[in-house]
Amino acid sequence: MDGIASDVAVGVKRSSDELLSGSLYNSPNSSVTANGSDSKKLRVEDSMDSPPSRVIHIRKLPNEVSETEVIALGLPFGKVTNILMLKGKNQAFLELGTEEAAVTMVNYYTAVTPQVRNVPVFIQYSNHKELKTDSALNQRAQAVLQAVSAVQEGGSPSSAAGESVLTPAPSPVLRIIIDNMFYPVTLDVLQQIFSKFGTVMKIITFTKNNQFQALLQFSDPVNAQQAKLSLDGQNIYNSCCTLRIDFSKLVNLNVKYNNDKSRDYTRPELPAGDGQPPVDPSVAATLSKDSTSLLGTPSGMVTSYSSGGGFPSSLGAISPLSAAAAAAAAAGRVALSGHSGPGGVLLVSNLNEEMVTPQSLFTLFGVYGDVQRVKILYNKKDSALIQMSDGNQAQLSMSHLNGQKMYGKIIRVTLSKHQTVQLPREGLDDQGLTKDFTSSPLHRFKKPGSKNFQNIFPPSATLHLSNIPENVTEEDLRLLFSNSGGTVKAFKFFQDRKMALLQMSTVEEAIQALIDLHNYDMGRGHRLRVSFSKSTI
Repeated sequence: MDGIASDVAVGVKRSSDELLSGSLYNSPNSSVTANGSDSKKLRVEDSMDSPPSRVIHIRKLPNEVSETEVIALGLPFGKVTNILMLKGKNQAFLELGTEEAAVTMVNYYTAVTPQVRNVPVFIQYSNHKELKTDSALNQRAQAVLQAVSAVQEGGSPSSAAGESVLTPAPSPVLRIIIDNMFYPVTLDVLQQIFSKFGTVMKIITFTKNNQFQALLQFSDPVNAQQAKLSLDGQNIYNSCCTLRIDFSKLVNLNVKYNNDKSRDYTRPELPAGDGQPPVDPSVAATLSKDSTSLLGTPSGMVTSYSSGGGFPSSLGAISPLSAAAAAAAAAGRVALSGHSGPGGVLLVSNLNEEMVTPQSLFTLFGVYGDVQRVKILYNKKDSALIQMSDGNQAQLSMSHLNGQKMYGKIIRVTLSKHQTVQLPREGLDDQGLTKDFTSSPLHRFKKPGSKNFQNIFPPSATLHLSNIPENVTEEDLRLLFSNSGGTVKAFKFFQDRKMALLQMSTVEEAIQALIDLHNYDMGRGHRLRVSFSKSTI
C-alpha cells in the first residue's frame, strides 16, 4: 500500500492532546505522545486493531469549511451528539451517539474516501472516548449541532447563538433543481443519494424552464428536512450537477407510471406507459451489486445505521457528495444499460432515412460531446452508430437526445454493444454513410476548461447564438432562421450584439435550425455558433 493509502487508513490513532487543552476532554484512556509521530509508524493492519471510539477525528478539512458540512459526514450513520471545530488546524472532532454508529461510519469511509468541497479528508477513531467541549469556546458549532439534532429528532430547537429557529418540515416532498447539469442524473442516482436520509417513496422528474427538476417524496417530513439540510448546495459530481433543494407545496405525489421519468417504489405493479420499457426489479439488484463491488466495500462492513433509517442497498452516494458518488452512479448507469464499453458508442434508431446524414448527426450530437465517427447502417438506414470521445459524453448525449424529434421522427438513443465504429475498408465505396470526424475543427469540448462545459442544456426552443458579425441585424438573423423551415417567435440581442437569443416555435424547429446553421458562414471570417439555451425570451 502506498504512502497515501496508509495515511488514509482509518483507525490510525493520532495524538490530539497537543491540539487541545485537557479541559475540553474527559480522556482517562488517552495516551499522549509528543507529536503523534509514533502513531504514523503503525502498520495499516495494526491500525484496524485500534479500539473503536464514538469520537471521530477528521483531518485535512478545506479552509472555510462549515460546521454543517462536517456534521453531514456523520449524519447518515446515526445521531451526532457533539462537535469541536479546529478551523485553524483544518481539523474537527465529531462525537456520535453510539459506538456502533461510529464503527459503521469508519468502516464505510475505509472503502470510500470522503470529500468536502471536492477535497479528500481523512477520518479515524480518536484516542478519546468522549468529547467534552466548553460551550463558550465552541458556541457557533454547538448552535448548529442543536439545530441539526432537532431535525433528527423531529423537533424545533430554540434559538441559540444568533442562529435562526428551525421550524418543523412543512412537507415530506422535496423539489430538487439540478444546476450545471454536465452529466445525466437518473432516478436511480437520486434514489441512491436521498435514501441515505430515509425511505424514498416516489420520484417524478421533468424539465421546466429548461432545467432538469425532480419531486421526491420521503415517508416522513423529518427525513425530507434532514436531506435538505445536508444536501442543498452539494455537487453530485465534481464541480457540476449542483443540487438546489426546497420543500414542495405538495404533500403527496401521484405517480401513474414506473419508467425512467417517474417511479413509485411502493407500487412496483404500475405500468411503464408512453412506450417506456417496464422497470425490471432484477436491474435494480444488478445496480446495487455492481456499484457496491466497484467501490470495493469490504465484506465485513457493517451495513445498518444505528439511527434506524436503514442502509440503502447501494452504497453509491455519500454526503458530502464526492467522486465516489460519481463512480457509483456511473456504475449504476452501466449496469442499467448492460454495456460498459469505454469507447462510448451510441446506437441511434428511428431516424428519417431520407433526410439524415453523418454531418447532421455530428452537429446535433456534437452539442453534448466530441463526435469521433458516424456510421449510418447500410442495410438499415434508419439507424446509425455514433462514437463519442468517451463514455460520459455518450451518457450525456443519450440522456438529452433520446425521445427528441429530428426531421419529423422521434429518435431513440441507446448505448451500443460496439466499442468503436469501424471505417470502411480502403477502396470500398459505402455511399458516404460512414464519416470520420476525429480531426474536425468543430469539436466543442477539446479545449480543457472551455466555457462550453458550463453551457450544456437539454434541447429547447430557445437558441443561443454567438460570434455574430457587427453588421448583422435582427432582421438578417430572423430571416436566416425562418429559412430553415421554422417560425421565429422572439429575438433578443445581448448588449455587445455579438450574441443573441432566438426562440423558435417548437423544440423540433430549434433542433433543425441548430443542425442547419451551426458553423454557418456569416462573412468576414465569422462562423455562427449555435447551442441550446436554458433561458427564455
